[in-house]
Amino acid sequence: MNAGPRVALVQDALPYMGGAERVLEAVLEIFPDAPIFTLVFNRRRFKGTVFENHPVYSSFIDRLPWSNRHYRNYLPLFPLAIEQIDLRGFDVILSFSYAVAHGVLTRPDQVHISFTYTPLRQAWTNYHGFLKHAGLDRGPKSWTARLLLHYLRLWDFSAASRVDHLVAISQWVSGLIRKAYRRSSSVIYPPVDLDKFQPGWPRENYYIAVSRLASHKRVDLIVEAFSKLGLPLIVVGDGPEYEHLARLAKPNVRLLGWQSDRQIRGLLGKAKAFVHAAEEDFGIAIVEAQAAGCPAIAYGGGGALETVISGSTGVFFPQQTVESLVESVERFESSETIFDTSDLRWNAGRFSKKRFQHEVIDLVSRTWGPLQSRDHKYWLETNEQLRVTQQIR
Repeated sequence: MNAGPRVALVQDALPYMGGAERVLEAVLEIFPDAPIFTLVFNRRRFKGTVFENHPVYSSFIDRLPWSNRHYRNYLPLFPLAIEQIDLRGFDVILSFSYAVAHGVLTRPDQVHISFTYTPLRQAWTNYHGFLKHAGLDRGPKSWTARLLLHYLRLWDFSAASRVDHLVAISQWVSGLIRKAYRRSSSVIYPPVDLDKFQPGWPRENYYIAVSRLASHKRVDLIVEAFSKLGLPLIVVGDGPEYEHLARLAKPNVRLLGWQSDRQIRGLLGKAKAFVHAAEEDFGIAIVEAQAAGCPAIAYGGGGALETVISGSTGVFFPQQTVESLVESVERFESSETIFDTSDLRWNAGRFSKKRFQHEVIDLVSRTWGPLQSRDHKYWLETNEQLRVTQQIR
């Protein structure tokens, strides 16, 4: 029997268990022997997960001061650090990139497939917003930041040109890739483990937001809107915006910080609706909410337009403003629309983990297999746990 390829997985960082880490977890089920290479690995946050005892190799950035919590401060060093990763012993490299993971150096006889969450946000789509939010839109420090981001754009474009096959996590991201890199990409939606999410009964009278607390996630907009509405809101997540959000929140808004996956599933299963205000590249949390029978109130832009069916599994608000969100929540409150749990679960099922794993196997078969004259059927026959039938959507 033909041996499979030696596979390496590369991810920008492993700071805590989030959406990107759940994608990596699903890939590890396909390639359980594949080591992981990353810039930073916060081991403490991964106790009890598949990553705890898995071979994970981090870069020199992981040994710099305060790198676990503030690794983004070392952004200027990211390109250098990612290029130091030695992948010579592998046939197939799968990178998962929202920053620089796609920039690893590979040989002509290796296949590099990059799953792109988004081209580096600060350097491309959120360039001006990032400068303004960071207070770098004027003055001497502004020009230093602009020069750095200009350099990162040049490096990013060059790094993308070295990838053999680009994969976008949504049609929205595919458009961002085309705009930034002038390259086409295939689309493989991230996985949602539907079996882990179950609707609760009865639903309770609170709204919920689950998100990394970073400025571009616009959780501040949600907190302000619900502070104005006076409706109960639970915010789950941690990040640099936590203290700022705590100052904005009125007593009806509870910030729970980091919560375990089990706790999040329980909260989603009982919530009245899930609220999301970011222009999301895909939005795993939005799909997970629907899997838990929780309709979404989401900003009508980005990947949410591909994961929420307006009027059936959720509603959109048209502008990223407090007023627009308040109006949508008030309509949701007064509406007589009943969101059917079976519709919510069916829609979430379009993004199942098994579907994702099948598409990854198929892509690796098509890109690496032919180079080595391998039999395409090898993958589906030797990965018994992932055997997929034609009935899968």
